[in-house]
Amino acid sequence: MVKMINTKYGYVTPQEAEMDAHLDKWIKRRTKQHGAFSLEKKRRKQHVWKK
Repeated sequence: MVKMINTKYGYVTPQEAEMDAHLDKWIKRRTKQHGAFSLEKKRRKQHVWKK
């Protein structure tokens, strides 16, 4: 039987824990590169159109 590891996602196999760690690192790097989930960068001035 495979030994289960307790992670922040629950009990998973060692292979799944390794994949989760890899994806977490990738997501962190991706968000730093593109500024995802940053409200400050996403805010833009609203233009008021005159009629």
